[in-house]
Amino acid sequence: MPSSSPRPTTPAPTAPHQAHLQATDALARQHGVDLASGLTAEEALARGERHGPNALPAARPRSLLQRLAEQLRDFMVLVLLGAAAVAGLVGEWTDAAVILVIVLLNAVIGCVQAWRADQALAALRRLAAAQATALRNGMPQTVPAHALVPGDVVLIEAGNQIPADLRLFEIAQLKVDESALTGESVTVGKEDAVLQAEEVQSLGDHRNMAFKGTTATHGRARGLVVATGMQTELGRMAQLLDEDAPPTPLQRRLAAFGKRLALVVLAICAVVFGVGVLRGEAVWQMGLTAISLAVAAIPEALPAVVTVLLALGARRMVEVHALVRRLPSVETLGSVTVICSDKTGTLTQNRMRVERVLSPEGVWHADAAVPSPLPAVLGETLRAAALCNDARALPDWPASDAALLPEAWVGDPTETALMVAAEVAGLAARQLGHLSPRHHEWPFDSERKRMATLHGPCTPAHGDDAVLYVKGAPESVLPLCTVQWQPSGAAPLDGQAVLRQAQGLAAQGLRVLAVARRTVPLEAARWPADEAERHLELLGLLAMIDPPRPEAAQAVRECQTAGIVPVMITGDHPATARAMAQRLGIVQAADAPVLTGADLAGMDDRALQAQVDVVQVYARVDPAQKIRIVQALQARGHFVAMTGDGVNDAPALQRADIGVAMGRGGTDVAREASSLVLLDDNFATIVAAVREGRRIYDNIRKFVRYTMTGNSGEIWTIFLAPLLWLPMPLQPIHILWVNLVTDGLPGLALAAEPAETGVMDRPPRPPQESLFAQGMWQHILFVGLLIGGLCLAVQAWALHTGLAHWQTMVFTVLTLAQMAHVLAVRSERTPLWRQGMGSNRPLLGAVACTVALQLCTIYVPALQPIFKTEALSAGELALCMAAAAVVYAAVEAEKAWRRRAAKPAAAPAHRRAR
Repeated sequence: MPSSSPRPTTPAPTAPHQAHLQATDALARQHGVDLASGLTAEEALARGERHGPNALPAARPRSLLQRLAEQLRDFMVLVLLGAAAVAGLVGEWTDAAVILVIVLLNAVIGCVQAWRADQALAALRRLAAAQATALRNGMPQTVPAHALVPGDVVLIEAGNQIPADLRLFEIAQLKVDESALTGESVTVGKEDAVLQAEEVQSLGDHRNMAFKGTTATHGRARGLVVATGMQTELGRMAQLLDEDAPPTPLQRRLAAFGKRLALVVLAICAVVFGVGVLRGEAVWQMGLTAISLAVAAIPEALPAVVTVLLALGARRMVEVHALVRRLPSVETLGSVTVICSDKTGTLTQNRMRVERVLSPEGVWHADAAVPSPLPAVLGETLRAAALCNDARALPDWPASDAALLPEAWVGDPTETALMVAAEVAGLAARQLGHLSPRHHEWPFDSERKRMATLHGPCTPAHGDDAVLYVKGAPESVLPLCTVQWQPSGAAPLDGQAVLRQAQGLAAQGLRVLAVARRTVPLEAARWPADEAERHLELLGLLAMIDPPRPEAAQAVRECQTAGIVPVMITGDHPATARAMAQRLGIVQAADAPVLTGADLAGMDDRALQAQVDVVQVYARVDPAQKIRIVQALQARGHFVAMTGDGVNDAPALQRADIGVAMGRGGTDVAREASSLVLLDDNFATIVAAVREGRRIYDNIRKFVRYTMTGNSGEIWTIFLAPLLWLPMPLQPIHILWVNLVTDGLPGLALAAEPAETGVMDRPPRPPQESLFAQGMWQHILFVGLLIGGLCLAVQAWALHTGLAHWQTMVFTVLTLAQMAHVLAVRSERTPLWRQGMGSNRPLLGAVACTVALQLCTIYVPALQPIFKTEALSAGELALCMAAAAVVYAAVEAEKAWRRRAAKPAAAPAHRRAR
């Protein structure tokens, strides 16, 4: 064993989430470490064995067989496998093969989607820094980030990713970008002071902490590791994320549909078998008929059609810059009633911008033209903001209009925004540092809340005078100002009036900076800050904002038109959140209610559920509270979409009914936890996705309406024939053939059906709505009975007239009637002649192909013995077509009745809207 001096017994270390309430010296004693020298290599190794690696644990990988078994547990899939076995028993190997291929295809797709969903935790693990600098044996050493242990002393510099949760000390102007963790768009200045519990409401308030996964943007510091691995805030989020995503509305509806259908079909087949045997039919023949009817009645093409519909929808959405990660989520977007959106980077651009500059000469708005000539005070205010500034230009950018872009500058977002504003005003911010070189700096700190720089002439020929520029919080700068600067001389200053003006701007969600100046000798560089920063001349106020995306307000309006409630959930200040929500149109009133994280912490679940229907803005919330909001909305019966881009959004993205992540500015964690990724980070893309989701669900309903009506017609035909003392109207081969040709191509072609008129003018579907709502089951029953009645009527007429091939006529009527039906159900209300036959050419081609195949079974001599058919005369074929036309006419009459019934209901709704 290595020798070491015995350490005194120390109390158990403070819980990691309480470290901000303790002094670093006390924490160091609890962790048994000297802050000046750090841990020894031996002690670090021993602690690593006790605490484990500083990494998020990898989930146990699931084997391919396990993933495949998970996909085969679905009740509908089990029914299809049974149908395939039955089809094989009766010798219909083609039908059995088709069913098995469909099941396998869906299982493979499901396995791929499940594998991609598991990447969320892997993305969290990749987020950790690969290397860190720690004090070991008194010397800075580069160590793997996963080797850090509680008690390590870590050195942080600008550009470093924070490798663990740190209690900071020895801070030198450290600023940390925590936007991916907290949602705050402004970098956070750090300090060493012990915090009080009442000061801390959210992660953004931990000013003496640096959290794993965030990035240092300015300055340097040292930090004591107080949490590693799953004990960090990032690890706690991973625990929140390690949950199974809830089933989508489509999955729930299809599961319920499959169970009910299987039970009904089995019962009907048992009745058909029993009645046939009682009538004296051969037991084996009736067994084959019942089994064939069971295979035909189960729409085995349904999973394939749903997959095709969703895949085509996903492809269409890529064209509008939306990437679907989970196919069922395409349809879910058509069901959402609430979109919970993160503010920073989603509704806003996640970059600061000078909104307006206020001076005695007036107010200059960023969207207005730059005055020419530039007013003296405005020019001096922007010049001061650019000189009292640590942002620097990227050397690779040309010194032209590129300087007007924030991307051309490196530094704190607030300071880069000031540089851009100076460039917009024509001050050539890149050159100001050369024309007025900096001689000294009094850096920003959290106590003074301001920064000062001293600037002098380029050469001694310009004299000894220098200018001191100060910028900072108005409440910090204004008390130091005695006059208002004017080119012609100082003017009286009403500091309280200016402060009220600044507070009014802050209430609008703007971040306000005050800028001042003072003429001093160059020797002022040796003065302390308190002596230098006095007798200042106020220049003006700069109001800044993280501006909304240009398209976001229009997207919010379109969501509201579609009956979807937009909700903003952000880590920003409540006033900022309310102001931005009002600017975007999410709320209308200036006093709209805002719930904060502190408010949520004091509410139980029942109280929160009572608030979620009236509150549309949430501020200062943490990741766990975002999940509570989503769960409360879901408990109120809503389907919730959650948009976001940061690590802090990932758990809520996965818990929501559909998570929508940003592709450009978002983190890997958010993208992997989501169901949909916006490749252009455009909030308006969600509107296009909702429209596509509604179209897809409409088309799924159309397919179910079509295929179940056809299957209903087959069942009624076979079920009612024995009760009417008619011979068995169809052979097993007829049933299977009709099932194959009618449910296949025509059903799949419905995937290409365009969206219904006014698809975005109707409210979302009620979350509890059945797949068969809005009259679908009545349609299936009515039209199915009509098809069955027509088939039996033709059979009875043919038997009465002594036609030997009556069975072929029933077979043909059943096929053609379903082709007429599929043309009529392309819309629930619009007649076919208004849609036009060419508006869905794939469906038109599928119908023509099916009719041609049916005629081949009748008139091709080689196929007649296989399908047990006989050639029909022209008159007999015309009778079959006329019977099919009756089905088309009946469905069009039903649609006309629906249009008339909808008009009286629409008028009052229109009057209410007005």
